[in-house]
Amino acid sequence: MRWQGQAVQESDGAALIPLKGLMRSVRTPEFEGVTFHEVAAKTALNKVPGQSNMPFSWTVNPTRGCLHQCVYCLSPDTLILMGDGRQRLLRDVTVGDRVVGTEFDGKYRRFVESEVQAKWGTEKPAFRVTLRDGTEIVASGDHRFLTERGWKYVWKPDGGGQRPCLTENNRLMGFGLGMAPEDYEAPRETEQYRGRAAHGRTFHSVAPSIDRTLNILGRALKTSNDLRIASIQPLGGMKKLIDITTSTGDFIANGVVSHNCFARKTHEYLDLDSGRDFDTQIIVKTNVAEVLRAELNRPSWKREHVALGTNTDPYQRAEGRYQLMPGIIRALADSGTPFSILTKGPLLKRDLPLLQEAARQVPVSVAVSLAVMDPELQQKVEPGTPDPRARLNLIRSITDAGLECSVLAMPILPWLTDGDERIDTLHAALAEAGASYVTTGALHLRPGAREWFMQWLAREYPGLVGKYRRIYDGGSYASKEYRQWLAASARAARRRHGFDKPADLMWRERNDPNSPLSSQGTMAAASAPAQPALF
Repeated sequence: MRWQGQAVQESDGAALIPLKGLMRSVRTPEFEGVTFHEVAAKTALNKVPGQSNMPFSWTVNPTRGCLHQCVYCLSPDTLILMGDGRQRLLRDVTVGDRVVGTEFDGKYRRFVESEVQAKWGTEKPAFRVTLRDGTEIVASGDHRFLTERGWKYVWKPDGGGQRPCLTENNRLMGFGLGMAPEDYEAPRETEQYRGRAAHGRTFHSVAPSIDRTLNILGRALKTSNDLRIASIQPLGGMKKLIDITTSTGDFIANGVVSHNCFARKTHEYLDLDSGRDFDTQIIVKTNVAEVLRAELNRPSWKREHVALGTNTDPYQRAEGRYQLMPGIIRALADSGTPFSILTKGPLLKRDLPLLQEAARQVPVSVAVSLAVMDPELQQKVEPGTPDPRARLNLIRSITDAGLECSVLAMPILPWLTDGDERIDTLHAALAEAGASYVTTGALHLRPGAREWFMQWLAREYPGLVGKYRRIYDGGSYASKEYRQWLAASARAARRRHGFDKPADLMWRERNDPNSPLSSQGTMAAASAPAQPALF
């Protein structure tokens, strides 16, 4: 895709934001819904805070923001249930509004009030989901709805893929457009409302004029109407869609429980929106290689180790357009600076000849993050990232090029990706791919991520909530007993599959949060692979 002529014009205020050094903002159909802000950076090297226990002091991040995330979107005409019990069109919902979401209270999922934290629009292929009671919902294929069998996507991604999708055997959870009065309190207009709702195609034209409330806060989620899937129809072409982020991670759309995309706060220091912008407003330091070379040539530079990929993946899809990494690799090697790369992206294969050349000049280490072998689970916790098979192929390519490739099997998720059998399967696959070393680490629930993850866990795996609360006990780290067990299981798997522990890798063991040798039990979590939906 040629990007010439794709610059956003000044009249398009929605895309232009006040960024220091901003040269232009670019959109392209190749990245629907994404704006790239090309900036002239003044610095490239980032100093790691002194209080950090990372085994390196410097990083380089050519981009800010991440394209690994997925976006779940609905038609602007979708009715959203507000906290006061009234319905409002999604197009009219604003940040700060109170809507109805759900959360678990013991063994029941209940309706609760939820705050809208972010809102954004995009254009994507759309699908019409029709239910047996006449309810219709227009959504992107990436959108998820709650069924009696858990969260399911509307449609499979292009080329197939392993993720749970809606079928005509599924029933959505909620009340639909024809809510039964015996289930929830409603005023006298309910029967008229139900009659109109049966005509799903005309509902949007009449519902906003109905002055009525649905008094359901605090009530348990249950379904009595026929909310089975009747059909799912591709609408063809690109449609304007909208999504919101809420404090509970869900909301009620056309009477059914709808998943949303989760806000993260990594862009806030740039005065960018914490929900939409991390995924759709990508800051690209187009001159990063030149600035880095100048910094590395300073007499004061001590040629300390530089880590790439500690904040955002340097081999996201946009790297194929901007090609920033070749210049970064050359600048580091030419200056005699040792460096390491952590990635999930197969695009690194493009630069293997450069890395081979650099390794003849300076110490170079490459690591791939891979902790989940189940493709379906992997897409739940890391939607939009390369699947396990693609990452195994990347490891093979790295080792075939004569470079060592270590693997960060982090984070290990208790009861989801742990267990002796799963850990052994992971190590066996990594050994077959030629990995040189494997570092495991239990899930680290940092403040902010902790609340988000527990909400996600309650929706996807409610039976595990109590277990997680016991082993994390309200803190960031799994219990010492769990970390010791995981260390022993991983150590046994490494022995079985030939991952001998070289002396020059002993620092990994000392800093592995699962290791009894670790003094703090905290290091590796900070290098854990970024999880778009979880972190």
